[in-house]
Amino acid sequence: MHPDIHLAMHHARAAELRAGAGTHRPVAAVRRSQLRTRLGWTLVEVGLRLAARPGTAAVA
Repeated sequence: MHPDIHLAMHHARAAELRAGAGTHRPVAAVRRSQLRTRLGWTLVEVGLRLAARPGTAAVA
């Protein structure tokens, strides 16, 4: 095969991959955001439970 054909095929495939990657990015960003939110609220809940335990006083 001629080198120009390889280059043309490479450019075509790269364009296909970029187009496909663009469709997946927003979903991953939403999932990441939801995961951060869920993790944040879980940490808040754990912190509140630890702070509200009866019989535990802060040592100063």
